[in-house]
Amino acid sequence: VKMRSPTTILFLSTPPRAPPSARPYPRQSTRMFGFLPRLVETDGTALSGDAVGERLRGKRAALYFAAGWCPMCTSFEPSLRKFRRSAEDSGMSLELIYVGLDGTEEGCDARASELGMLSVPFDDADGMKLKHRVWAGSESAEFGLGRRSGVPALVVLDSSGDEMAFVAAESQGAGALESWPLDDERGLWN
Repeated sequence: VKMRSPTTILFLSTPPRAPPSARPYPRQSTRMFGFLPRLVETDGTALSGDAVGERLRGKRAALYFAAGWCPMCTSFEPSLRKFRRSAEDSGMSLELIYVGLDGTEEGCDARASELGMLSVPFDDADGMKLKHRVWAGSESAEFGLGRRSGVPALVVLDSSGDEMAFVAAESQGAGALESWPLDDERGLWN
């Protein structure tokens, strides 16, 4: 029996997707964020199913890949907080979802709480890193060299859970926030 590499299996098992221009962008519902089946509140409370959709309804969501041990992340975060406040003052609610690279579940939970962000459960973080090809250089032995970015980085999501923008904060710093799409073209701000 000939074995296939995990990368090949992952690629072959992924269903074909329509190009972005052909996909409909539905108005948000409580079930729209099914691609994030579980999230964790800052107090450790688990959210799943409709509770996730309800929490994210009417908000622009982004996955924030970062770690507390990363000096680039901690120096980027004041600009990210200012950006979030500015957007919310303009009536555009943002939900930043922490994807922690802190090494332990306790470390990730503490960091998400410190930042005041929902988080992807520790057990799901590696899947998010692989899906979006964002991981720390120190994780290259585990995940390979095929990353597009290290940390910090943000993946801005549309209401279908598809990536609509990548904010390359590792290479561009706070200036990367200028690439964040704040338009209402797809009806994301309800």
